[in-house]
Amino acid sequence: MTTERLDRINELAKKSKTPEGLTEAEKAEQKELREEYIASFKRNLVGQLDNIYLVDEKGNKKKLEKKVKQ
Repeated sequence: MTTERLDRINELAKKSKTPEGLTEAEKAEQKELREEYIASFKRNLVGQLDNIYLVDEKGNKKKLEKKVKQ
């Protein structure tokens, strides 16, 4: 996610707290930007978790396994 898009999220958040609030178009834009931000955050987190290894007492490295959803 680019800095410009993050700045726009913050700009809309600040404007939403003012007495005039957001227009319907701005609310839709804010929702879209937030969804994009969350997706980007999740991708980055998964990328970090994919590079984590657990080391046991003997020094053996084991890749962190994905948790299975039930």
